[in-house]
Amino acid sequence: MSANPHRLHFAAHSHHLWPDASFAGQVEAWEDAAALADHKWDKVMGPVWSEAQQHVACELNLPDPATFAFSSNTHDFLVRILSAMPMKTVRVLASDGEFHSFRRQMARWVESGAVVLETVPAEALVARAEAGGFDLLFASHVLFNSGTVLGDLGKLAALARPEGPWVVIDGYHGFMAMETDLSAFADCIFYLAGGYKYAMAGEGVCFLHAPPGFAPRPAITGWYAAFDELHLPPGEVGYAPDGRRFLGSTFDPSGLYRFNAVQRMLLAEELTTARISAYVADLQKQFVDVAPLPQLTLLNPIDDKPHARFLAYQGVEAPAVHAMLGSKNIVTDLRGDVLRIGFGLYHDADDVERLLAAI
Repeated sequence: MSANPHRLHFAAHSHHLWPDASFAGQVEAWEDAAALADHKWDKVMGPVWSEAQQHVACELNLPDPATFAFSSNTHDFLVRILSAMPMKTVRVLASDGEFHSFRRQMARWVESGAVVLETVPAEALVARAEAGGFDLLFASHVLFNSGTVLGDLGKLAALARPEGPWVVIDGYHGFMAMETDLSAFADCIFYLAGGYKYAMAGEGVCFLHAPPGFAPRPAITGWYAAFDELHLPPGEVGYAPDGRRFLGSTFDPSGLYRFNAVQRMLLAEELTTARISAYVADLQKQFVDVAPLPQLTLLNPIDDKPHARFLAYQGVEAPAVHAMLGSKNIVTDLRGDVLRIGFGLYHDADDVERLLAAI
């Protein structure tokens, strides 16, 4: 916060400010590159990689850390998952609230004939999926625009089969924003998320949980997908037996270092997702109890259920409120006519009072 002390940053859901621990991770990455040069990859793909896998597995209560692969963004994994599907045209069902990159890529695949896409409201997704007729089911755990939480992961997971349909959950707004236990679905769903938001590690450190037996040979692939099998004869395309089958090629590993450093800090301070969520919930309640935006509709009211780390307010005056706050060096986020106000670990009650006073 000292880097810009006069700013109020209420967009933790969009770009979570980096804790000091992330700087230590960035420095460690640089120092390893300087000291080890070419041999840094032995450390990156060894203890650094394994530590990051373990952190994610613990957070999601998944039994086997080896099912995780890392990449610079989740879009890489979406492309590789689709490339592993054997049919010429993939029938996809998704919610109508998915993120821009998914919508854009699907629209282009529809245009090319590679995909037939159907979208439905999140509340209708499970019923439509259960009716059948799809190769891929895709849904966000928490919708990025409205903060709606998908509550039927188990029902979607029950439909997954290695021969299809495959179930892909975009967990970016759920990972480390709410307690998530995927242990019951470990063997049947894909799960995507990353460090840019609530994991506080910045960009470049996204991950995929790939269930065993699903998509063994993605057609979009790079040499890191066979990192352990570089001795194979030329022309023979081998794949790692675990989540690394979804890897591409050379990447910037500094995000992994930052992620691990932040995770160590959270462990040392006993800052679990549950504890942080409870802290943020109090700040959200402090804001909502004043009813400061009567001209806007709160799309995700606070209740006793798991809640997004942001409040989504919709209305024609949302852009004006967003602009007014911006003029006062208060950062929020606007998506069309939806104003998103995100709360994080770096806020306190005085920050909320300053925000309320500005409104």
